[in-house]
Amino acid sequence: MATAKKSSARKSASKRVAKPRVKKSAPVLDEGPPAEPGTTSLVIVESPAKAKTIGKYLGRGYRVKATIGHVRDLPEKKIGIDIENGFEPEYVTIPGKEKTVAELKSAARGVREILLATDPDREGEAIAWHVAGQISRRNGPPVRRVLFHEITKDAVQSAISRAGMIDERKVDAQQARRVLDRLVGYKASPVLWKTVKKGISAGRVQTVALRLLVEREREINAFRAVEYWTVEALLAKDGQEFVAKLHHIDSKKAVIPNEDAAGKIVADLALRETFGITDVKRRERRKNAAPPFTTSTVQQEAAKKLGYGSKRTMRLAQDLYEGIELGSEGAVGLITYMRTDSTRISETSASQARDYVGTLFGKEFVSPSVQLFGDGKARNTQDAHEAVRPTDPTRRPDSIQRFLKPEQFRLYELIWKRFIASQMAPARFDTTTVDFDLSVPADTGLPPLPYLFRSTGSVMKFQGYLALYREAREEGDGHGRPLEEEQALPSMDVGENVPVRRITPSQHFTEPPPRYSEASLVKELERLGIGRPSTYASIISTLVDRRYAQLEQRRFFPTELGDQVERVMVKSFPDIFNVQFTSHMESDLDRIEEGQVNWRKMLTEFYGPFAASLKDADMEALIAEAHDLSALETERCPLDGGKLVARGGFFGPFIACENHPKLCKYTRPLRGDRKPAQLTDQICHECGGP
Repeated sequence: MATAKKSSARKSASKRVAKPRVKKSAPVLDEGPPAEPGTTSLVIVESPAKAKTIGKYLGRGYRVKATIGHVRDLPEKKIGIDIENGFEPEYVTIPGKEKTVAELKSAARGVREILLATDPDREGEAIAWHVAGQISRRNGPPVRRVLFHEITKDAVQSAISRAGMIDERKVDAQQARRVLDRLVGYKASPVLWKTVKKGISAGRVQTVALRLLVEREREINAFRAVEYWTVEALLAKDGQEFVAKLHHIDSKKAVIPNEDAAGKIVADLALRETFGITDVKRRERRKNAAPPFTTSTVQQEAAKKLGYGSKRTMRLAQDLYEGIELGSEGAVGLITYMRTDSTRISETSASQARDYVGTLFGKEFVSPSVQLFGDGKARNTQDAHEAVRPTDPTRRPDSIQRFLKPEQFRLYELIWKRFIASQMAPARFDTTTVDFDLSVPADTGLPPLPYLFRSTGSVMKFQGYLALYREAREEGDGHGRPLEEEQALPSMDVGENVPVRRITPSQHFTEPPPRYSEASLVKELERLGIGRPSTYASIISTLVDRRYAQLEQRRFFPTELGDQVERVMVKSFPDIFNVQFTSHMESDLDRIEEGQVNWRKMLTEFYGPFAASLKDADMEALIAEAHDLSALETERCPLDGGKLVARGGFFGPFIACENHPKLCKYTRPLRGDRKPAQLTDQICHECGGP
């Protein structure tokens, strides 16, 4: 039946969009006869800081104005989308922006040309499109689009000389995302009001991110620790101590389940005063520098190294991109555009970095070949921008530290070091693996044992890029230690007997997966294709601001409210709020930008099944999913003795008599009827209790 409804919904939605209104270019206003060509050009950017920096480079022939973000959007108090007419959006001037729009219109009169230089991404393109629609006039000055990927004098002047047209496909992609998010927010949020509480909201992408946090928490709560043991031997040669670990038992991976098994192994080894070396493997290993930052990786590394949240990192990066006052030099953009998922860099910037590495460290520290990165296209990579890098690689952080706030300096230093290191030679290590196979007969007179101990170590031969930069690590970042942290081993050869100082058994327990940190959540969102680099910061801050999750000790804990929201949304819309569907929608938005998919068609295909899920929502079942209704089974209405049931209302879920509203008026708020907390084996990290 549900399938039939979905099919029907798709058909009706297809009929609705059969004759869509074709989206026109930004509307052109007719405000009288042609104006006399002026002598100045009007440049419109998004922020006053950016306007100030660019104005300094352009001189008297240009006036630079700022929109201070979006000027037009969907209305606040209604859905603002004509679903029956091809999802046509109704745009209005954002409250409070009327003065800005009026000033832009006034500034546009009598100029030679209008250059729209908002940010070079979908949001920036949409802002440019909306501004053009407000200030363009028939027979008025030409309106052109300028893309600033970095804000330096040469880059600004070069971008203006290459001014083009607004990218309608990029506008379509932004418009599709905005309409999609509005549909989900306006249509799904009332389900939460009726089943959880009034005033909360659902987000298309945020709910999927919340689902990751909640599912991880459930995985942790369901986890049962398993005991296991390890056995290590402390050995010494030529006065240098090192560790060998029990690696194999009877030629199989060592599995020691309990103390008795570990004790037997220690007892077997009690008479062993030396271990005989049966195999030595030596090889050189190279460790290459990581590529320059993308939006995602700069957020991850800033979280791990600097303790910055994603929102803070992006705010500081915006400051560095738009321009910082450097004394007599004036305002200078210090980094390239910070919203990018490409690691590609220009050959010019790579060459500058290589020259600087040679000067700073010596020729041997320069990578053997120019590293331009970005060759292999990662999933969903948009390669229009370069990586996040310093605009001038020779501008050392310490040389401008006095002009920067401490947090700006730390982020610039991080970006600068990562970029310079990307053009440096690999670090080189001599790695050694030594096996002590006790099953091989030895001249000690002791019987063979079925144990193989293994010791691994490495020695850094050449620092390479590690002389400048080392990546941060946190719990959950892969397995094992990095090469530079491995123990050093003395020189050893097959046949030698190495004295044993001590045999140590150690008890361990398997551990649940760690809760997400900001860094690991951003990494997971990127891996799964959920959201885009420019949206990660807002996704994370929204979860915390809405109190769906809280950060404790830099880890995300979903709240009770977050758990309820996730339960209701996933049960109501299992096909909408899942990883695969959300990732597919992001790919569709990319395809709209590439001209491969019509944005109205994409929305039609989404809305049919979504509308069917809304219609099929069982409010009583959803309330039961979020709340504990077990007491209602034995409770009766105090007015007429009728059964009590849960109902969904405009002001939230409530308890009512089954005869309400026709025969009985009894109702009460659904308060305190939460799913009961269940004691787990987990230990509280603050008080040590269960």
